[in-house]
This record gives sequence, C-alpha cells and structure tokens, in this order.
Amino acid sequence: MGYVAIRGGEGAIAAAVQALEAMRCGAVEPACEPGEPLAIAAVRSQLRLLVDRVIGEGGIYDPVRAAWAIKQAHGDPLEASFILRAWRSQLPRLGETAVHDTRRLRILRRISAAFKDVPGGQVLGPSTDYLQRLFRVELLDESPESFRAAVARLPGAAAEAADFPAVVDALRAEGLLAPVGESEAAVDITREPLVFPIPRPARLAHMARGETGALLAFAYSTMRGYGYLHPTVAELRVGWLPVELPHPLSGELQEAGEALITECQIVATHGTESEPGPPRILLGYGACFGHNETKAIAMAMCDRALMAGEERGARHPAEDSEFVICHIDGIEAMGFCNHYKLPHYVTFASDLENIRASRAKYAEDGDGGG
Repeated sequence: MGYVAIRGGEGAIAAAVQALEAMRCGAVEPACEPGEPLAIAAVRSQLRLLVDRVIGEGGIYDPVRAAWAIKQAHGDPLEASFILRAWRSQLPRLGETAVHDTRRLRILRRISAAFKDVPGGQVLGPSTDYLQRLFRVELLDESPESFRAAVARLPGAAAEAADFPAVVDALRAEGLLAPVGESEAAVDITREPLVFPIPRPARLAHMARGETGALLAFAYSTMRGYGYLHPTVAELRVGWLPVELPHPLSGELQEAGEALITECQIVATHGTESEPGPPRILLGYGACFGHNETKAIAMAMCDRALMAGEERGARHPAEDSEFVICHIDGIEAMGFCNHYKLPHYVTFASDLENIRASRAKYAEDGDGGG
C-alpha cells in the first residue's frame, strides 16, 4: 500500500490559498488592525535574530532573501528556512573558499566565562543577557524619531580582530589543551550522501545548519544527566568574518565580502579514557551563520558529547552520532511531521480492515470458548 494520486477540490485549495494571503495581510480577527505591509528592510533590521536563525538553518548567507522568506512564511522560521534552502538548491556552484581563520573576525561581541580578564578584554556588545524580561511599554507607540535616535547612540564600529587573541591559544601554550592536529578534509554535505560513521567535519556541517531548538534539546540532555557534561565557555565571539575567494585569473585570494557569524569554544575538565598521558582540558566547537549564541553554545556541547561517544562508545542519546545528526534538521523533521496531513485513505482503510477482521476473529474464538 502507498499513497494515491487524487483529483478534485481545486476550488477549495484556491480558496485556502486566498484565505492564507488574507491572514498574512492582517485579517486575523475583527479587532486586529492590519497596519502597513512590512518592508523587507524592516524585517531584516528589526527582526535580525529571526533573520539570522533562518540564514543558519537555511544554509546560505543571504539576509535579504531570509527576510523575504520570513515575510512570505508569516514569520514561521522553519517554513522560511525551507523556502531559503529550496532557493539555495538551484543556485550554480561558482567556486570554493579557502579555509577561514576565525581569528580574523571583526568583533561585535566577545566574552569569556572561563577568565575574568582576557587579552583584549570582555566586549559585551549587543545582548539580551543583561535585561529583565519585562515588557517595554514605550514600544507600544514608538515614534520614528526615537527609533532613529537609538541607531545614532550605537557605541561604535566593530573592533578589529588583532586586538583579541584567542583564549584557547593560551591554554594550548600551557599544555592544558591538546595541540591543533592535522585538519580533516571538509565535507560538502549537500553533495555527499549521509553514510555513518561520518567524520567530524561532516558532523559540524550538519549541526551548523541544524535547528536551534533540536540542538539545544540534545545539549540540555547532557547537562541534566544523560552524559556528564558541565563545560565552561572559553570564548564566545560574534563578528564579521572576511570571506576570501581565489581570483579567476591569478588564483590569488581576494576578499569578496563579510559574513556575520557566531563562534563558541567550550572547555570541559573531565578526562578521556582513550588518550594516554596526563589529563587535559577537552574542547568542543560550534559556529553558525548570524548572531545565534544559543545555537553556537549548544552545538559546541553536542560536538564535545559526540567526540566522547566516539572515543568510548555512545552511552547516552547526545553521544550517538547517528541519533543526533538524523534528528536535528528542522526542515526534514517538519516535512515528515506535516506529511501526515496528506491523504492516507488507502493505508488507513487497510488498517481498519485488518482491525475489523481481527475483532471478528476474536469474537468468534470467544464465542467458541477458545
């Protein structure tokens, strides 16, 4: 048994599409005023964290189209990411960048929970970490003048990367963190089939475009006891990363632009069973497009948990590479969940037929005293 193609109902479908468009334009309830249509620029700037989340889960750095997708999807981040990833899938492949050094980030925000004083200092930057979760009444009737004045009060441009040495480099210099090993080859997860076991670069790539909530759930499970992991954020950076591409004629690297990213490095102090010698601090890494600190931290925790599972065998869900990677893609999960709304008449009719036959057999055996 499988799915069946059906015809009919085109009028109802067209009406449903019209109703959806009416809802997007403000026809929610009689007391709700539709207001003015959202400009793409307004979505991009005023809903920036939502735009950044969609960029990351859509797997392409394009803030304008991410904002466009959000408007089209009524603000649903999964639906918007789906639209963005579908658009990405038909783009031509123009080339590949060299390996990027995130030490070159133009810093917008940079903090360390491991040390009070770090070279370059703590840069709090824009964050909701220091706010109370209370409604700001003044936002109900915000004037254009006050809105523009807030932009003018921005402290200044992002700081240059040279002023912020990486925190983990100091730990490596002291021998507390393993030296940087030979880099594994990058894996293009859009072209390579998912066959387990997969190398760490492929795991990181899948997590980088994974759904924020799914990664957070797996990371949270390790905090609550399903695998002991209580790390410290060695460094969390948000900033603009220069993107370099080889020149088509000379082959020399040329800066083509910048991408806003969030990067997190966590350190864990518990040991490993497979590495000989004195105990060392262990590292977990996370990075994603846009400003999304929760995702970067959760990704770093999952990276550390998956490496622990690789070293000594998976004992908990977050340490099982196949279990984690197959359940963090929000677009795939959304599609599978919502496909149950499609017609399943034939399969359900078959289920009913089997149940009725079994009940009839059960009744017959019962009447016979079996």
